[in-house]
Amino acid sequence: MTGAVIVVIDFWILADVVFAINTITAFIIVFREKRDISATWAWLLVLLVLPVVGFLLYLFAGRKLSHRRIFDLKAQQRLGIDQIVANQKLQFDEHELLPANQVTNSARELVRLFLETDNAVLTKRNAVRIYTDGNKLFDSIFEDVRRAKHHINIEFFTWYNDQIGNEFVKILEKKARHGVHVRVIYDTLGSHGSKRKLFKHLVELGGQVEPFLTSKFLPFSLRLNFRDHRKLVIIDGKTGYIGGFNVGDQYLNRKKKFGYWRDTHLRVVGDAVLSLQSRFFLDWNATTKKDKVRFDAKYFPQTVAKGSTSMQIVSSGPDDDREKIKQGYVKMISIATKKIYIESPYFVPDSSVLEALSIAATAGVDVRLIIPDQPDHPFVYRATEYYCQELINAGGKIYSYQNGFMHSKMIVIDGKIVSIGSANMDIRSFKLNFEANAFLYDREFAHATELIFLHDQQKSDFLTKEHFRNQSRYIKIKQKLSRLVAPIL
Repeated sequence: MTGAVIVVIDFWILADVVFAINTITAFIIVFREKRDISATWAWLLVLLVLPVVGFLLYLFAGRKLSHRRIFDLKAQQRLGIDQIVANQKLQFDEHELLPANQVTNSARELVRLFLETDNAVLTKRNAVRIYTDGNKLFDSIFEDVRRAKHHINIEFFTWYNDQIGNEFVKILEKKARHGVHVRVIYDTLGSHGSKRKLFKHLVELGGQVEPFLTSKFLPFSLRLNFRDHRKLVIIDGKTGYIGGFNVGDQYLNRKKKFGYWRDTHLRVVGDAVLSLQSRFFLDWNATTKKDKVRFDAKYFPQTVAKGSTSMQIVSSGPDDDREKIKQGYVKMISIATKKIYIESPYFVPDSSVLEALSIAATAGVDVRLIIPDQPDHPFVYRATEYYCQELINAGGKIYSYQNGFMHSKMIVIDGKIVSIGSANMDIRSFKLNFEANAFLYDREFAHATELIFLHDQQKSDFLTKEHFRNQSRYIKIKQKLSRLVAPIL
């Protein structure tokens, strides 16, 4: 037997051994942690097809949140909730949850669901303003921040070191210099790395800035898959913001790649601000190693409610197996009898959401979805196209936004109930991200939201079965492959 033949045989023996070890190790790693079955198979596929690269991906993106981090998040006192109930004398009797002339009995079921799963207080008489343009939104935020007297609490997934990012920091520095207590939470991955240099002078002036659930021992302590996707601003406990916009020039239409950035954000004045405050302090106390916040009436002031909108602030994340925002989406879909209008940059639903939408569409409910016409994450976009075809086959209508990039996360049903926040219509938002949404019960507000959707629809192309049928074989293959790893995208 020649030397060359021996080398070839040795190579294949080694390859078999490596494959066997890789397969056994992959099964041990994936099955040792409890996770959704679809995510289990997706990670197995990655680990088996990409033996070395797959393990590196799993190391940084596949490990579940540590038990200590889960404890840190769950052990925090829900500051302000008891005070909201006591001070504002809110009624939570099942028959008093919502006025009969405002929404249906089905909506009361949705309210009760959030009360049970998330302790999401129903607040009434909120004044709510909706923003769909980044320039107008940040003009409003900056105006409110400049008027702050006591404190400013901010939490964003993305905070870029660019023109708008620096302008925001300069305003916060000025407020900190004048004695206003400034706290900022940002997501390290979403902000493309540490932003300590950006916030250095703010910290020197007394501001507090923390990367969400991150320690100095990067990258080993960081689970890249679990992202703080919330976008919250609370000023003096009286004015709050929640929605889909981040801090960066691209969100103000300053990046040619995306053009006009279409998103949705809310400005809230009323008792719901206290719920936003409570959410922020939960995240702050779980993140910071010092200066944890205790209840202080200055953070939860008596509000002067002048609006007419009832709403709940609902949050979800990998610290809790109950996918509370997703459950809300499914409940909204199931109680709709006429119309379901959805805007989402990503449409990668799990089986329960897809089935609920399919049932609604098959039963004659007018189901419409607006998605972007361009990808910002190629694999997610191809998975979105795959699931759009599934919805079309069930009778749903898909529209592709042509006036820039569609990043709005908005659902409105029957002109009665609206959800706006940070959670996309995808598995990542359901299971992996820390999200926060506002669920609003107000016919007048819902009608205004419907008009916004219909205005966006006029700027969109209607996608038919023929559109997808005429796509290239290469794109169709990418759609099917992306769908296989959709649970971990």
